Amino acid sequence: MAAKNALAGQGTLGAGHEQRQSWSVLTLLCAAQFMVILDMTVVTVALPSIGRSLGFAPADLQWVVTAYLLATGGLTLLGGRAADLAGGRRMFGAGLGLFTAASLASGLAPGATALVASRAVQGVGAALLTPAALSVITATYTGDRRARALAVWGALASAGLALGVLAGGALTSWLGWRSVFLINVPVGLAVLPAARRLLPDSRLAPGRLDPRRLDLGGAALAVAGLAGGVYAISGAPAHGWGSARTLVSLGVSAVLLAGFWLAERRAAAPLLPPGTLRSRTLTTGMLTMLAATGILVGMQLLSSLFLQEVTGASPLRAGAEFLPLVVTAVLGAGLASHLVQHAGTRVLAVAGLALLALSALLLSRVTAHGGYLSGMFPGLLLAGLGAGLAFPAASITTLSSVREGAEGLASGLLTTGHEVGAALGAAVFPVLAVGAGVTAGYSRAFAVAALAAVAVAAGAAAALPAVRPASGTRVGFH
Repeated sequence: MAAKNALAGQGTLGAGHEQRQSWSVLTLLCAAQFMVILDMTVVTVALPSIGRSLGFAPADLQWVVTAYLLATGGLTLLGGRAADLAGGRRMFGAGLGLFTAASLASGLAPGATALVASRAVQGVGAALLTPAALSVITATYTGDRRARALAVWGALASAGLALGVLAGGALTSWLGWRSVFLINVPVGLAVLPAARRLLPDSRLAPGRLDPRRLDLGGAALAVAGLAGGVYAISGAPAHGWGSARTLVSLGVSAVLLAGFWLAERRAAAPLLPPGTLRSRTLTTGMLTMLAATGILVGMQLLSSLFLQEVTGASPLRAGAEFLPLVVTAVLGAGLASHLVQHAGTRVLAVAGLALLALSALLLSRVTAHGGYLSGMFPGLLLAGLGAGLAFPAASITTLSSVREGAEGLASGLLTTGHEVGAALGAAVFPVLAVGAGVTAGYSRAFAVAALAAVAVAAGAAAALPAVRPASGTRVGFH
């Protein structure tokens, strides 16, 4: 209630001032989150330059992306729990400060190991920042205003993933690869003081964060288990799916993730309190976000590689050719915010996933000699529109039934789905494109993405609740 009162209880300031302050909060949170989302893909077109500059082995280059995604995906539940205990504003500031410092370290990295390490620290900062920002949104807005705020958040998730390729291409071409990290520093330094001044806060109990109330062991098991699985998948094309390296890595990953599940059942302060995953809105919303993000990121990475490696596009041109996805993602999210109260989240999610499936099918038919307007352009248009509908639907579903004091937990689950989905998409879909000839390999990978989107759409139609946010309503877990 403290966060709500911080905005709603200032009667002497007037309703107009309150509303301006309320949306200033959203603008500030979105500015920081846009930087975090952008960092997932801004390095995609810079990877060849990074590899040449720092002497990366070709098989190790993907860890510049994967280290960031794994740290974020594995630690967001911990970040969400910390936001519930210490307050969203405090953890937002801590995460943003760490992210900004790690961005500086990445931009100045002298070698491959230093860059991968600093990228992992960036991921830790993002794991603190994102669930804290979402918890502030969930605590601040209710009913239709929360739906609109989450629709904007969903637009950032899809548009940021695409715009990262454009920004990465422009920065790499004009200023060099180090600029894709250093650009975060002035943004972070500008947002930090504004956050201290503008953000409301709420927490379960006042005082400092007690590490004994954080399940650090469970978080370590989650990160290690996810890393083992991605390590196995990323190395499978070179070593074989039946090789000892792949099978042992998958086995270790399974054991670690099973250990995480058992540890959560015994921990005094688990990251996943008992009964959390029995909430249908939380679980299905998070899984929908995971699947939609994995499909979109996989399609985006495949498209970027196809444009550069097959058609010979420069980094700048490849980034510019993603503009249709950016535009339609924003339009789709705006449409979602208007339709969600009438159609419900299930209809929007299914429609968005169906559009992703159609997009992947169109992209699977693109050839090396086909023109951009008749080939990539229609597929990218539909991909952005589909993501613009699906991401807000998943976000609104996941956060629609959050009780007061658990905003960070629900936000952490949603962000975990987003980041783990991105990590899996980045690891799995390029693997599918290997070993069948250049164009045929990409066609096969896009076809698998289309089938995956159809399967997830069917699952969402069967299991996702039809949430229709009502003005001013707020309910608990059910």
